[in-house]
Amino acid sequence: MDILLQQIINGLVLGSMYALVALGYTMVYGIINLINFAHGEVLMVGALTSWSVIGMMRDSMPWAPGWVILLLATLIACVVAASLNFTIEKVAYRPLRNSPKLSTLITAIGMSILLQTVAMIIWKPNYKAYPALLPTDPIAIGGAVITPTQIMILGVTAISLAVLMWLVNATRLGRAMRATAENPRVAALMGVKPDMVISATFIIGAVLAAIAGVMFASNYGTAQHAMGFIPGLKAFTAAVFGGIGNLSGAVVGGILLGLIESIGSGYLGQLTGGVLGSQYTDILAFIVLIIILTLRPSGLMGERVADRA
Repeated sequence: MDILLQQIINGLVLGSMYALVALGYTMVYGIINLINFAHGEVLMVGALTSWSVIGMMRDSMPWAPGWVILLLATLIACVVAASLNFTIEKVAYRPLRNSPKLSTLITAIGMSILLQTVAMIIWKPNYKAYPALLPTDPIAIGGAVITPTQIMILGVTAISLAVLMWLVNATRLGRAMRATAENPRVAALMGVKPDMVISATFIIGAVLAAIAGVMFASNYGTAQHAMGFIPGLKAFTAAVFGGIGNLSGAVVGGILLGLIESIGSGYLGQLTGGVLGSQYTDILAFIVLIIILTLRPSGLMGERVADRA
């Protein structure tokens, strides 16, 4: 039971980070039916930007508490990531909005590779040790432990999700986003500016990705130019798992994927008699995804095609 509790805690932490990134995928897809495969690289840029800012601030402000430096670095990373995603939408995606979907898909993949290469040039390809700015003493919960960094991840994720749900459901921008997702032409006739809404969606998604990037780097203690690929792929999987285009589905899919991955890493060896170890956890996660999509192609909380028609 102690091992199970520990894996559940680890799974909730991992799933929270997946959920933040998955929201960016599902928001963009819900409004313009585009899978932004460069979203994982926005996470990477946020993490590496915060790493650079932390290094400069520790040199210029050695007296500042660690949480203040981490907060300021995260805010700056969010601004950089938002500016980057805004530019990507303007330059790479908007000119192709009425083109075949394959064109935008190839462009998104190309943008992902481009961002990785530029980041490798700017920050070099070696792994960077991400400084521990919060206390490292673990806190006992039952027979398991949780670190202050993991508590911070869970708390920030909960606050971010609450703010996003309020933004989407209770503000003019949120109503404009929902109207644009329903029918952009009719929304434009009602005074909504679809281009502005789409840009705002990319900015919001980038902020969430940058926060997730700082969380990944803080939790695992490293950052480098290719760190966004796997989390981006997992988050896209979580979005599909929960129902692409559904915000609640992205959150549920991310948390479930994190739990499956974490619990699977603890018990996969026992379940397979030692044939498969914890390094094969991805197999279990994708097997569950295939089963879910076979039984429900629209995802756990996705809207059925017949209901739209």
